[in-house]
Amino acid sequence: MDLFSGGAVGAVMGEMLKGALETIKKGREFKPTLESNIETLNNLAPIVKEMKRYNKMLDRPMKEIEGLEAHMQAGEELVRKCSKFGPWRIFSFPRYQTKLRNKDENLKRHLSMNVSAENKRDLMDILYKVGQILEILLSKENFGQYHGYQVRGLRGAPEEPVCIGMDEPLNNLKMDLLKDGVSVLVLTGLGGSGKSTLAKKICWDPQVKGKFGGNIFFITVSKTPNLKTIVQTLFECCGCPVPEFQSDEDATNRVGVLLRHVGKCPILLVLDDVWPNSEALLEQFIIQIPDYKILVTSRIAFRRFGTPCQLDKLSHDDAVSLFRHFANLNDKLSSDVPDENLVHEIVKGCKGSPLALKVIAGSLCQQPLVLWQNMKEHLQSQSILESSSIDLLCRLQQSLDMLEDKFSINEKVCFVDLGLFPEDKRIPVAALIDMWAELYNLDENGRNAMTIIHDLTTRNLINVMVTRKVAKEADMYYNNHFVMLHDLLRELAIHQSKGEPFEQRTRLTIDVDGDNRPEWWIGQNQQGTIGWMFSLVTRLLVKQKHLRVAARILSISTDETFTSDWCDMQPDEAEVLILNLHSSQYSLPDFTEKMSNLKVLIVTNYGFHHSEVNKFELLGSLSNLRRIRLDKVSVPPLCMLKNLRKLSLYMCNTKLAFESCSIPISDAMPKLVEMSIDYCKDLVKLPDGVCNITPLKKLSITNCHKLSALPQEIAKLENLEVLRLCSCSHLVEMPDSVGGLNKLSCIDISDCVSLTKLPDDIGDLKKLEKLYMKGCSALCKSELPYSVTNFEHLKHTIHVICDEEMAKLCENSLTISNLKVEMAEVDINLNWLH
Repeated sequence: MDLFSGGAVGAVMGEMLKGALETIKKGREFKPTLESNIETLNNLAPIVKEMKRYNKMLDRPMKEIEGLEAHMQAGEELVRKCSKFGPWRIFSFPRYQTKLRNKDENLKRHLSMNVSAENKRDLMDILYKVGQILEILLSKENFGQYHGYQVRGLRGAPEEPVCIGMDEPLNNLKMDLLKDGVSVLVLTGLGGSGKSTLAKKICWDPQVKGKFGGNIFFITVSKTPNLKTIVQTLFECCGCPVPEFQSDEDATNRVGVLLRHVGKCPILLVLDDVWPNSEALLEQFIIQIPDYKILVTSRIAFRRFGTPCQLDKLSHDDAVSLFRHFANLNDKLSSDVPDENLVHEIVKGCKGSPLALKVIAGSLCQQPLVLWQNMKEHLQSQSILESSSIDLLCRLQQSLDMLEDKFSINEKVCFVDLGLFPEDKRIPVAALIDMWAELYNLDENGRNAMTIIHDLTTRNLINVMVTRKVAKEADMYYNNHFVMLHDLLRELAIHQSKGEPFEQRTRLTIDVDGDNRPEWWIGQNQQGTIGWMFSLVTRLLVKQKHLRVAARILSISTDETFTSDWCDMQPDEAEVLILNLHSSQYSLPDFTEKMSNLKVLIVTNYGFHHSEVNKFELLGSLSNLRRIRLDKVSVPPLCMLKNLRKLSLYMCNTKLAFESCSIPISDAMPKLVEMSIDYCKDLVKLPDGVCNITPLKKLSITNCHKLSALPQEIAKLENLEVLRLCSCSHLVEMPDSVGGLNKLSCIDISDCVSLTKLPDDIGDLKKLEKLYMKGCSALCKSELPYSVTNFEHLKHTIHVICDEEMAKLCENSLTISNLKVEMAEVDINLNWLH
């Protein structure tokens, strides 16, 4: 009795009681644990089945799935065994409940660790495969072939400049570029100190070209940079399709993929003319790629990217050498050449600025000595600090003031017009010819305009870029000529107009960036009653003073965020309207309808994708509108343009205008004299109605590669004098009715590589004077029409401009005395590859 009631027995009974309670507890947990295992296995079964199927389809390793299946099979066997237990096996529940719990934990551990690791590895593998796919998509076939050591750049490679007196900074930069690794090099200096010149020069250095080859990219950033546009420029430089980006982040991600593909070889990216507060922009292009260099030119040092290379003013000896080069001074002195003392005094007045030396030397080139003396006195009279940008503008102003009157129009006036176009953008010479023909009564063919452009080029105020030689300049075809203007010289041009009161300005330039509006631009987006009342009152107060403008030329530039929220302007006197845009959707200003004196409309989209232009019908009421130039827009359906004489379409989509328009083109433009269609990729055929525009004298369809044929009724164009079809690569034949164009004096079929034969009756063209046939490879394999022998009866000489192969065909087939065969110049300029 005492034994059983003792402390030892009590302890034993306590432990037995605890064990019994634990057994009962585990027995109670057995069923929920079993149910949990069954649920887990049921949920996993279809997922594992799908994983196995996809692994088999994708040819992925099956080992990991097999391991997971083994865990599940063991779990299923245990669950199947435990599901058969009856109440009599209650004492076995704790042991199997532990097994079930351990099996469930092992399965979850496998899923959380092994499968997670496998998923991560698979994701990395997928990324690698995606990278391989991108490499295929961005292969040479899609990028275009690299042309040797061609230097690519913003809409054309920069030409190698004259670079005098910059040997030391050139060598220092070159040493840094030839080093291995990733780095950002900043070339800094005052405006006009030669930063861009040096950057362009180093791109042409043999050692630099030897290292970077075709991976030299030159992009001008400018004052208002757009990341998406810069990245699109890089895609364009690489020769691959230019994507549309949803955001700046999207552009940053895509440029990383692009540069990593290109980065198999060393890369040199030149970002020219970078303005202050652009550090964040520059950082988007810093990517860890072996042998990747970024060269930045800026008036700001950007020291966070390292020690910059500072361009100082030229030494006196170097300045004299540069001046003599651009003034075209020879070594021999005569009465027509200034003496050395005068040269040195003028050079001192330029204060070591390469831009001032270049411009002033150009303005004095081959000028009388009295002008040299006047220039010396003007420069010596300047008392402004030599470090000031105003000082440089004052010195450049002296050169501008020396321009003389020619052709009843001052060259200075034409130079000032160049400030109407956006900074660092190419200005089409054809657009300038249209403007000046209507504003200053210059000849419509552009001969006088080109003389002025030549003089401005000689004076080093502008640069002319010829992107592709299609025909000789003597034939007055300038669609491939563009003017480039230094940003300081553009500022000088704009400054000439700002001296006049707003209401009296001959030229009015409006820049709209985001929500920024000129002070006189009335805010129409103000919300609420107070804002509306303020807007209304302000309108009533300033309408007569501010919104009525007297400018003859109105230039409006808007960015991609502009919403066509126009103010109620009244440009009653405007004869030229220049619209510079970046957005995909654009509406003509409502006030266009009131521009009764408008003669020239120039719409240029500087974005990478076509812009849809709305409200085109507003032009229908303008009886004086004579010239329209549209650049990179989707041309809307034509409206009635009864007095339009010239229509120029450059890089446009023409389908809506030519195929979907309800108005016949001959009714819409019955007085059209000239039509120019260039680089319009969607042009498959001309509308038949074009042949009913009988006043048409010039028809130019160039670089339209889908054009395969001309209308058979082309002989209806009884006044046609010039027919240009150059670089239409899919054009197979010309209609025989071309022989009925009795006034046709010039035919240009250069680089029509698929053209197999000339019209049979081409010899009936009694007014034909020039026939351009360079690059007609298929035509060289056929015989010339017999009718060409009729040319012998003409009294004037017929010039055939062709390449060597065609020249041999003509010489072997023809013995016509008045047929002169001329070899075309070989065009090695690759600037047209943009």
